[in-house]
Amino acid sequence: MSNTTYALLNNSTDNIDVAIPVKEPLSPQSSSVTNTTNVDTLRKNYKQIAIAVALYWSVSITMVFLNKYLLSSKDVKLDAPLFITWYQCIVTVGICAIIGNLNKRVAAFSGFPSFNIDLKIARDVLPLSLMFVAMIIFNNLTLKYLTVSFYMVGRSLTTVANVVFTYIMLGDRTSYRALICCGLIIAGFFLGMDQENTLGTLSIFGALCGVASSIFVALNAIYTTRCLPCVDKNIWRLCLYNNFNACILFLPLMLVFGEIPVVFNYSKLFNIPFWIAMTAAGFLGFSMGYVTGYQIKITSPLTHNVSGTAKSYVQTLMAVVIYSETKTMLWWISNVFVLGGSGLFAQVRAKEMKQNHNSNKSTTDNTNGNSVKA
Repeated sequence: MSNTTYALLNNSTDNIDVAIPVKEPLSPQSSSVTNTTNVDTLRKNYKQIAIAVALYWSVSITMVFLNKYLLSSKDVKLDAPLFITWYQCIVTVGICAIIGNLNKRVAAFSGFPSFNIDLKIARDVLPLSLMFVAMIIFNNLTLKYLTVSFYMVGRSLTTVANVVFTYIMLGDRTSYRALICCGLIIAGFFLGMDQENTLGTLSIFGALCGVASSIFVALNAIYTTRCLPCVDKNIWRLCLYNNFNACILFLPLMLVFGEIPVVFNYSKLFNIPFWIAMTAAGFLGFSMGYVTGYQIKITSPLTHNVSGTAKSYVQTLMAVVIYSETKTMLWWISNVFVLGGSGLFAQVRAKEMKQNHNSNKSTTDNTNGNSVKA
């Protein structure tokens, strides 16, 4: 609950001088019905949580493996990562257009904003879009040049980058306990790099892209907070403008890096299965926004972080099994460091946020109490 909400509750003018009805003790039959209702509600909640987590895991893991297939598979053989990412942005804008035009006819889409492009808003969102484009470029390059099993460790410095930029740009300090968690993540990253190099599967360029991806993920989060007011704090409108701007920004990049001739000379340019896979990847990219928001809504931000951490570990295990990889004990320990540090960081920050809320509430209560006494 925000400080504004606390203030509204504390300053409420509701009359408290009213008679409080005394509840009659429940009969055995009523108690039994109440218990049954509570059990049914609990089961329903658990079912919703299970569905939310399953959706998030399935969409996220499928998207990673599908993008890996498109970016570096021997079947695809298309050396144009910018084009692949650009097409996914095109698909997202297309989905936004379809749903935005159906929002008044289909009840399920009623909460989705109508499709409309305001060039002034697009210009206001442009700083965020630059971070967004850099983030997805380096994210896909990391996936292209690193193995799926090392993908999590390769871009694990997001939390550390977030702490650094939060201090530099917003002036927010981080507690020593949270910094210790960051130290675990950094140790896991460098240990993983060493072990990946020992196994002969390390790409230095891929690792550098992973670091760059972590940096731009953190910057994207900060700029998202700044740009949300431009779209009336509607995350779906922000998604639309981000991807609309990205579709334009990618065009000169593809031209500069010589991808346009590569695409036109691609042997499978008119291959239907190729375009099905490309479109599916774009659809999954759009769906990630929904399933992430749905999981947070059904559970909580902390549970979402824990779920994401567990998902990353399962994704790593799946990659090792699917690609028949052999890893050293120290390699697994590096993963434990990264996952453990990330999970502990989320727990520490959640606890600190709760303490801050309680502290603010106590301060507000004391201030109101002193005002009454005066």
